[in-house]
Amino acid sequence: MKTIKVLIVDDSAVVRQVVSGMLAGSPGLEVMAAVADPLLAMERMKMQWPDVIVLDVEMPRMDGITFLRKLMSERPTPVIICSTLTEKGAKTTMEALAAGAVSIIAKPKIGLKQFLTESANEMVAAIKAAAGANVKRLAQPRAEPLTVQPKNTADVILPPASSKAMVQTTERVIAIGTSTGGTQALEAVLTALPAVSPGIAIVQHMPEKFTAAFAERLNSLCRITVKEAANNDRIVPGRALIAPGGRHMLVKRSGAQYYVEIVDGPLVSRHKPSVDVLFRSTAKSAGANALGIIMTGMGDDGARGMKEMHDAGAHTVAQDEQSCVVFGMPKEAIRTGGVDEVISLDAIPALIGRYGR
Repeated sequence: MKTIKVLIVDDSAVVRQVVSGMLAGSPGLEVMAAVADPLLAMERMKMQWPDVIVLDVEMPRMDGITFLRKLMSERPTPVIICSTLTEKGAKTTMEALAAGAVSIIAKPKIGLKQFLTESANEMVAAIKAAAGANVKRLAQPRAEPLTVQPKNTADVILPPASSKAMVQTTERVIAIGTSTGGTQALEAVLTALPAVSPGIAIVQHMPEKFTAAFAERLNSLCRITVKEAANNDRIVPGRALIAPGGRHMLVKRSGAQYYVEIVDGPLVSRHKPSVDVLFRSTAKSAGANALGIIMTGMGDDGARGMKEMHDAGAHTVAQDEQSCVVFGMPKEAIRTGGVDEVISLDAIPALIGRYGR
């Protein structure tokens, strides 16, 4: 197998030292350089081009976002963002993901060396997945964001009397699971939906504190309301709920109404939140009244849960390989026999629209 050449760009000497040491002992990986800022990185890249870049976002001379945008416009290359686990860091990271970064590794302000050492397996897996990512999907030019009127959440939950019955009884639920490349895929799907669409529950693999910023960004771009899920939030038309990082999200039913339960617990399929947890609970609570969609991501989280949805009578869909950044999760779901239909990313909004009707 080809050795994956990794370039580390971070102004922290501790990060450069620890990450270099971790990767040096990983078969199939080679640290070609570890530099303090993007300007030094560009000089080094003139001699040899990396397969994957591990990039900080807050650096002197040139920030990571500017460097990433330049990179993706000139020569798209897989980039993993190594960002501080803070509210400010989360918002900046959303900009990086929108600009074409493949995934995120969060780092705390204190206990950095220990955290990075404990996260070695996660980082190695992320780098190997990024090396095989379809970065052209991330680098494609995006349409201008929609001009969306400010939304009043109360208007979604308590609409005019003519549509009140529809909101009080949510008969259908859409469950979506995604990982690597999923932030861009979800943006493409959710921004294309009309204001009145079926209620959606989403698991996107993302560290704690980052999901709130991600939901806020999507809410500013979409006609539907998008929010980080809280315990007992109802799944209603015109709303998408995103599982909070570091917590599992389950779909529950009370009478004719669906809602989510947010719980702690162990990792499931190596993740928290887990797509398997979302899909299995949807199979149990909604059965044939659900639509399951599994999109781009590495690993196999969601494959078993989608099979349970399929067996419970739900319609199940996987994103096709051509439109995925990483085809791992859809591929495993297809392999288990739990997928009814394989379609491109561009076809998913229309499918949701038809399902809503």
